[in-house]
Amino acid sequence: MRKNITRAMLTVAIMALPSFALATPWNIDTDHSNIGFSVSHLMVSHVKGNFNKYTGVVDINDKDITKSNVNVTIDAASINTNVQKRDEHLRSADFFDVAKYPSLTFSSKKWTKAGNGALKVTGDLTIHGITRTVVLNVAPFSKESKDPWGNLRRGTSASTTINRKDFGLVWNQALETGGVAVGEEVNISLEVELVKLQPK
Repeated sequence: MRKNITRAMLTVAIMALPSFALATPWNIDTDHSNIGFSVSHLMVSHVKGNFNKYTGVVDINDKDITKSNVNVTIDAASINTNVQKRDEHLRSADFFDVAKYPSLTFSSKKWTKAGNGALKVTGDLTIHGITRTVVLNVAPFSKESKDPWGNLRRGTSASTTINRKDFGLVWNQALETGGVAVGEEVNISLEVELVKLQPK
């Protein structure tokens, strides 16, 4: 009788486990990934940049991809547009104010299938201390591949567009010819390579 009760309790406990417990954690390999962005400059071209320092884990549930999860933390001070003075300005209180807001974060809330293996990943993006909901357009995950050192890897890419003013990044400068120096829309592009976490 006690064995039956124990088995029943164990079954209920397993069924009550959150779905992400069945997911496999994959670390973002920052040596082979990129978090990039581009924004209009002087209304004639686009300036591109990226963030050099970040960490993240993607919990992938291959049995039900909609039960997956992702969390990423980005070092705001690691912004890099290959121009030192511009990067210093971006780190200042006019933009990211990294002394006060040292991190950008993204935490997913919902994964939706978009057809042919693609996904829509909805989550909370926090920049400059302000959190907004954004949707990432995510390409199908690649199949697992073993590297020369025995690690399992897979990858994907993603993109979205945000309005920087929604996150309190409102600095700008009017042009004599009309318009502004820096565009409001920011195109974000991600190239992500993942390494499967091995059980300890």
